Amino acid sequence: MRIGFIGLGIMGSRMAANLQKHGHSLFVFNRTREKAEPLVAEGAKWADSAAALALQVEVIITMLAHPDAVEEAALGEDGFLRYPQPGQIWVDCSTVNPSFSRKMAAEAKARNVKFLDAPVTGSKGQAESAKLTFWVGGEPSDLEAYRQLLECMGNRIIHCGGQGMGTSLKMVMNQLLGTAMAGFAEGFVLGESLGLSRKVLFEALTGAPAVAPFLALKRERIENGNYTPADFPLRWLQKDLHLAAVSAHEAGAAMPLTNAAKELYRLAIRDGRGSEDFSAIYDYLALPRDVKATDNRHCEQSDPANGPREDVYAHDS
Repeated sequence: MRIGFIGLGIMGSRMAANLQKHGHSLFVFNRTREKAEPLVAEGAKWADSAAALALQVEVIITMLAHPDAVEEAALGEDGFLRYPQPGQIWVDCSTVNPSFSRKMAAEAKARNVKFLDAPVTGSKGQAESAKLTFWVGGEPSDLEAYRQLLECMGNRIIHCGGQGMGTSLKMVMNQLLGTAMAGFAEGFVLGESLGLSRKVLFEALTGAPAVAPFLALKRERIENGNYTPADFPLRWLQKDLHLAAVSAHEAGAAMPLTNAAKELYRLAIRDGRGSEDFSAIYDYLALPRDVKATDNRHCEQSDPANGPREDVYAHDS
């Protein structure tokens, strides 16, 4: 099958490689070409634009960072929906908000292109070993027609309902991921401030009913203080929490914890932590209070003519 893959980041590059391993003819496009070179070296064909890619393939898969990037790839000046081919299908694996997925589904339908929203859950390692979970929204017949394609990249395919329902479930999953990580970080910082050792806290909390199972996988990062390279960059989780808040606003749902967590991650991004693994939110919260106080005093003393300067940890520069 001739497949076009757009978006070759941490997850997309590994997903595309697994399609290639299963013998599919792969055409690739990415904003930066160097990320495509390993796939091209194995036989993938480079397309100079999303539009050029669309002319060559039966299936288009997108795995992009945010809605604006997806819309540009699809509907921009060189977007792939400008050159629809007979019988073509678009599978969007990006994490976007449900209303955006339904908007893209309508744009695809207007051009006689079938559409599935199929965001994924899983780590970099699971992407590499083809053990991702796909949450799929769209027509059941379209999913069944291309199920084997998704099975090249994942080992669990869940049909969630009509268009936008795959992204709806992914919103819930990442909302829980972000708030659980923030809650754990606060609890851990509280325990340490009360004098409990890191070892005792991990032994007590790992596997405890109040702690999400995925947090056991973050133990090594927290113990070693090593948050790079990122499995899931903090800035993208903050983006997902923002999209969850947008979706909640559209649906009339109250999300007080999500909005608080979203702003906590935003502060960490302002502090330069956006490219680190999202578990770095613990490290951000655990910064010694006296260090921040020292930094604030330094700020105040450095600008005597104009009075105290604002806290650099709370405001963008």
